[in-house]
Amino acid sequence: MIMKKLFIFVALSWLVPAVATARDWTLDECIGYAVEHNITVRQRALDRLSAENSVTEAKDGFLPQVSASAQQSWNFGRGLTSENTYANRNTSNFGWNLGLNLPLFQGLQNVRQLSYAKANLAAVVEAHEATKDDVTLRVIAQYLQVLYCTEMVSVAQSQADLAYGELQRQQSRLDAGKIPEADMLDARSQLAQAEMQLTSARNDRTLALLDLAQLLRLPDGIDGFDVMPLGDAEPVLPAPAAVFSRAMDFNHSVLAQRSLISVAERGVKVAQSGWLPRLSFNAGLSSNYYTLSGVPSQPFGTQMRENFGKYVGFSLSVPIFDAMSTRNAVRRAKVQKLNSELAYESSVDELYKAINQAYFQAVGARERLRSAVATTEATSQALAAVREKYNLGRATATDFDTAKNAYVRAESERIQAKYELVLRARILDFYNSSDR
Repeated sequence: MIMKKLFIFVALSWLVPAVATARDWTLDECIGYAVEHNITVRQRALDRLSAENSVTEAKDGFLPQVSASAQQSWNFGRGLTSENTYANRNTSNFGWNLGLNLPLFQGLQNVRQLSYAKANLAAVVEAHEATKDDVTLRVIAQYLQVLYCTEMVSVAQSQADLAYGELQRQQSRLDAGKIPEADMLDARSQLAQAEMQLTSARNDRTLALLDLAQLLRLPDGIDGFDVMPLGDAEPVLPAPAAVFSRAMDFNHSVLAQRSLISVAERGVKVAQSGWLPRLSFNAGLSSNYYTLSGVPSQPFGTQMRENFGKYVGFSLSVPIFDAMSTRNAVRRAKVQKLNSELAYESSVDELYKAINQAYFQAVGARERLRSAVATTEATSQALAAVREKYNLGRATATDFDTAKNAYVRAESERIQAKYELVLRARILDFYNSSDR
């Protein structure tokens, strides 16, 4: 009865996760969902909208300004008259004005500000895409972590099944009086250890799946969420030099830093505009109505017609000395340009380092995988041989445990090397691809 319950427990513990899985996601689905719902990506999208508004604002700087105003005033008490005497008089005055100001030449500031805004928009667009790339790489790494943990669960499950089968065999031998009670206790201990390792492996997988679900910002967590396995074909590793050459043309992080240099160069030009003169055209219409207490005044409409005036003119402003403010602004802009150039060089160095690290890590993982495959095959055959001897009484329980542990280590190393190779190869493919 105990053996039956134990078998049901082991079987159900393996089947429950499969029953709970309602939908398996592919890697591309996970990437697409994560990019769409990631908060940082959405913030960069808002930055993009803000930059687009800045371009529109810079274009609007070429438009004229039209304004209208009206004023009404009353004066009470003593005041100076036309006879140069003071008298108590009340006056009322109403006037209106319509003015136009058209910038003709603003020291090239409007032109340069528009160029600056466009360059900044290009940099923000690249930064937005770079954020998507960062999320994509994080999803790939976490997705493969889930698959790695899944295979480790399979290894632990096979060991639990092996321990359970050994327990059944020892129970039969104990019932037949062929072994002492101590051997049976040892078999139960082996099964308990195998079940503990299985539980630990499942917990690791659950945590890895939870991390992926949180990265995707799934509203229901891991309820009904699981992933699909990838193909088993060994990936082809492109040369790091070729990958780096392509990445310099398509990597959004590098392109963003390169665009910031252009932004800084235009920032210098904008600051230098403070040294140039400014010319604008002005035009306007105006009229007013005036009354004085005790003195007859013309009607409102008559005064408005007779006092109606027009004016046109040009305004020229030549900077002579502005307390060195333009000079200081130019210096700050040039320092910002130098910082942008250094940031670009740093991003290129980081890209070169990331590509070469991924390549040589992939090469090392491929070599470890080949060795681990051969070791796994050898330890599997050794385990089968020791198990047969153990069943015939020609090997001890210690020999059997040693062979089993060697096989588990080899299988674990194989799985680890496999997913290390897949991860690094995926990273290389990501940097090598222009379509993402």
